[in-house]
Amino acid sequence: MEKVSLGGIMTGRPAADEQLAWIVAASARGPLPETEIRGHLASALLDASGGPSGVNAALAGVGRVTTTRLIDSEPGRSRAVVRGDGASYVLTVRVDETGLVDDLGLVPEETPPSSWSEVDDQLSPLGKRVSFAAGEVEDGRFRGVHGIDADTQRPIGSACKLYVLGALAQAVADGTAAWGERLAIREDWKSVSSGELPDRALTLAEFADHMISTSDNTATDHLIHRLGRDAVHRQLTLSGNQRPAASIPFLTTKALFQLKLTADAAPAERYLALPEAARTAALEELERAPLPENRSLWPRPRHIDAIEWFASPSDVCRAYAGLYRVGMPEIGHALSINDDGLALDPARFATTWYKGGNEPGVLSLNYLARTADDRALVVSLMVSDPDEDLDTMPVALKGFSAIRGAFDLLSR
Repeated sequence: MEKVSLGGIMTGRPAADEQLAWIVAASARGPLPETEIRGHLASALLDASGGPSGVNAALAGVGRVTTTRLIDSEPGRSRAVVRGDGASYVLTVRVDETGLVDDLGLVPEETPPSSWSEVDDQLSPLGKRVSFAAGEVEDGRFRGVHGIDADTQRPIGSACKLYVLGALAQAVADGTAAWGERLAIREDWKSVSSGELPDRALTLAEFADHMISTSDNTATDHLIHRLGRDAVHRQLTLSGNQRPAASIPFLTTKALFQLKLTADAAPAERYLALPEAARTAALEELERAPLPENRSLWPRPRHIDAIEWFASPSDVCRAYAGLYRVGMPEIGHALSINDDGLALDPARFATTWYKGGNEPGVLSLNYLARTADDRALVVSLMVSDPDEDLDTMPVALKGFSAIRGAFDLLSR
């Protein structure tokens, strides 16, 4: 296909509205073959979505949608209201210069909340335990504006990778690591991965990109091993986590899967019975062992208040403020590759950083957005239930609406 500018005449590449029509049609006929997915999605978006399997999982989570009306259409971007499962959403599709989809957004079609009380009303039905913080980075520090149990620590899932990223940035600042340093992928450091790592040595910056944008667990564990667990422990304190001891010893993702990704509850029970002083050695032993062959994704919450990573919404906002204060471009690159579909208006928000996390019973959605007038705003939402799994996709979509409303209120 011929490459032309986004504002030019279309000469062979699909326009955004064509790709939007494909997505709507595809929602009714998944799972899609890999060749079809790769023929429509840019590689960066595909990687950020967890590969073809991640795309099919997302389509299944949303379900079948139909187009209600087109909002606007340009060669590079198209927006439409779509309806599915009794609710309406705004679907935004952007394409690159080759016509492949490089950004997607799906948010509920709702009137933005006009007050913090309306944000609270949107958040309260999301789950048994809802925590929230919103505020601004001022002079490199987080200043809270509004919150719900904002200082209560919760399990945060893969949002723990913000602390690994911070430890990497600190090591670079100290001169003990370099973004361009290459690290070979080791078989014994491989975890259950969320994305698709290339089969070659990667720079530490590339590991960071994969760890954040696709939440790749193998990339995360390679960075933890390279930096050392103690470096991540120090970063918890440096980043302003108010109770770092709750996440010490810091789990690698492989260790967490060894404890949870099996029908046998005994490994987790044995680990929890250990005195704290013996747990690091136990984790190192788990990390040396191969992952279980008969893996079974746990369908219900399992020890989410004991075997996890922990932070409050305010803690995460402070971690974002620290990363923003460092100002290294590699940090911003990793965090801005994937916004998980929040799709803030780029005319109002020049940059969006995202890192979330989830497992059965846990969902965290955490954002920093830089406004057009160079203010840095932060929002963190955590939903958890120790007894029942969350209906993740509907909870996330409703959470997006509240988060977008929070950014609107903060930016005024």
